[in-house]
Amino acid sequence: MNRTTMSLIAGTAALAAVTGFATLNQPDAAGPDTAKAAAELPVERTSLLCPSPSTSDLADTSYTSFTPVTKGTDGDGTAELVAATTESAATPSDKTSDKTSGKTSDKKKATKPVVTPKAPGTPAVGDTSGGEAPALLGTAEGKFAPGWTVQETTEVAAGSGRGLQGVTCTAPDTEFWFPGVSTAADRTDYVHLTNPDDSAAVADIELYGKDGALSTTVGEGITIPAHSSEPILLSTLTGEKQEDLTVHVNVRSGRVGAAVQALDEKLGGDWLAASADPAGTQVVPGIPKDATAVRLIAYAPGDADADLKVQLASASGLITPAGHETLHVKAGMTASVDLGDVTRGEAGSLVLTPTGQSVPVVAAVRVLRGKGTDQESAFITATAPVGTRASAADNSAKGSTLSLTAPKGTAKVKVTASAGSGGGTAVSKTYTVKAGTTQDVELPVPTGLKGTYALTVEPLTDTPVYASRTLSATQEGVPGFTIQTLPDDRGTVAVPAADEDVAVLQK
Repeated sequence: MNRTTMSLIAGTAALAAVTGFATLNQPDAAGPDTAKAAAELPVERTSLLCPSPSTSDLADTSYTSFTPVTKGTDGDGTAELVAATTESAATPSDKTSDKTSGKTSDKKKATKPVVTPKAPGTPAVGDTSGGEAPALLGTAEGKFAPGWTVQETTEVAAGSGRGLQGVTCTAPDTEFWFPGVSTAADRTDYVHLTNPDDSAAVADIELYGKDGALSTTVGEGITIPAHSSEPILLSTLTGEKQEDLTVHVNVRSGRVGAAVQALDEKLGGDWLAASADPAGTQVVPGIPKDATAVRLIAYAPGDADADLKVQLASASGLITPAGHETLHVKAGMTASVDLGDVTRGEAGSLVLTPTGQSVPVVAAVRVLRGKGTDQESAFITATAPVGTRASAADNSAKGSTLSLTAPKGTAKVKVTASAGSGGGTAVSKTYTVKAGTTQDVELPVPTGLKGTYALTVEPLTDTPVYASRTLSATQEGVPGFTIQTLPDDRGTVAVPAADEDVAVLQK
C-alpha cells in the first residue's frame, strides 16, 4: 500500500509554524557540520476510516479510540468519529442502492460523534447494535493526532460470519492489496471503500486468481461519493467461483479507506486488512498456538515469478514446515497452500524470503480455530515492522494476546498497558525476543483496571520487530477470535533542519 502524504503535510505545517519564512541552507562546501539531522516532530492531523460493521440484526459493535502520550504535544487538540454521509443527504428516508454492493445504504446526516476521545493515554469507547450502523469518518488534530488508533470489534451471535470480527480503522490511501478473498459458494466477501473527502473518488477493483486476472463486469470506474462508503460484493464483479483470490484496489482520483469483510456460512468470518506493500520478504506475525488449520495465500504483482522460502518463527527459532519448504508464485497469479496445524501448540509467525532473485509479493494467511461445526476463522496479512511505536486498543484483562517476533536478531521491546477506559493506572514491562522466534508475552494489566485498555509497543533496539494482537471470546463453545497487526503508527514526521533567511523578503 502506498504511503499516505498526510504525515508529510502535517510535518510541513509544523515547520512553517516554527520557522516562519524559512529556506533550506545551501552549504558553501561540504564539511563535518554541513548536514543537519531532520527533527522528528509529532504529526498535527490524522484521518482514520472505519467500515460499516455488519448487516446482521444480531451484531453488537464497540469502537475504542486511543492516542498514546507523545512528547511535544502539550497543547490543545480534538478528535471525533462521525457517521459517513453524502453531501446531498436529506431525510432519514433518503436511501440509495448499488447493484455492485447488494446492500441498501442509508444516507442520513450524522447528528453526533460516535466516540469522543478522552485525553491521550486513556481509551474512549462507544457502541452500537444491529445491522444499520454506518461507516465512520475520523479526524484527530493537535495532541490527539500522533499515533491515533481506533479499533472496531463486532460480535455476531449467529448466521453467516458469526463469531468475532475486528478491524483497525485505516488511513485513506490510493492503492491496496488483499490476498485471501474468495468467491467460493460458502463465502460472501465485500470490499468496503470509504471516501473522507469533499469530492467523489473513483476506483478500480481487479481480481487475480490461480490463472491470472479475472474478467469483471463492473469493476472499473466505481464512484464513491464524498463523505460516504460503498460496500462492493465481489460475487457481483465476476461469475467465476474460486477459493483464493487477490483483490487490487487502485484509486484513479481522490483517496479512500479500504477493508474486506469475509463472511463464511460455516466457518464464521472476519475482516481482512490490506497487505503490506509488495516486497521480496514478507512477515505474517502472530498465528495462534492452537490454530487447527493455516492457509497461506500469496500474489506476485510484477512480471516475474517469485520463489519463496517458507519458514515458521516458532518459540524456539526458525523452522521449515515439513513438505512446504518453498512456494512458487507465478507472475500475476494467486498461489495458495494448506499448512495444516503448522504451529503445533506454539505461537508462530510466517517468514517468507526469496530463494534466489528477490521478487515483490503480497501475502496473508487464513487461520482456523476449533473443530467440526465449532470452528471460527480470522485473517492475518503480511505487515510492516512496528518501527518506532504501535498501539492496539480494546484489550481486556482476559482474552487478549500479544505476539512479538524478531526474525533477524534479538530485540528488546517495551510494552505499556494504558489506563483503562473506566479507570486504572498505566503500567509497562520490557521483554526480550530472541532472534528468529515468536513470543506470546504475558501482558501487563493496568492497576485497578476498569473497562478496556490499549497496548503500546515500542522496540528498544534497532532489530526489526513485528507484532499482532489477538482478541478471543468463546460463545456457546465456538472459539470466536480476531487478529490485528501492529505496523508503525507514523506518529512523527522527519522535518528537515531550516534557518531563518530574511533575504527571502527582499526578493
